[in-house]
Amino acid sequence: MTDPLALNVLGGPLLACSFDPLTGFTRSGCCETGPEDIGNHTVCARVTAEFLAFSAAKGNDLGAAQPQHRFRGLVPGDRWCLCAARWLQACDAGVAPPVVLEATHERALDVIPLDLLLAHAYPGNGGAPPGRAG
Repeated sequence: MTDPLALNVLGGPLLACSFDPLTGFTRSGCCETGPEDIGNHTVCARVTAEFLAFSAAKGNDLGAAQPQHRFRGLVPGDRWCLCAARWLQACDAGVAPPVVLEATHERALDVIPLDLLLAHAYPGNGGAPPGRAG
């Protein structure tokens, strides 16, 4: 469960990113972070084919299944907590996936300017994440 005091980049409560696939540095479904998260996995993004190809080319093939970690691999449209620096790198390359602002932790602002996140906001933010009943 996410820290009830955690805030998103808009200053509101941090919402869940995805339960299917289960995401987050702590695999809580939220892009929460802490001192042990050296990658700053704080950006909730809706991944695209272009981003997945970019990430694979950089050595992190998020589309590859890893059954030993109960990870089926991502497909375009999945929501996933990305490292803030990798998202910014993808943005600089023109392949940044859209961001779910309400589910993006405020610590992403340590790396990414808010105006850049706003420019890449996924429409319809704030809905229930995939895999959540309700």
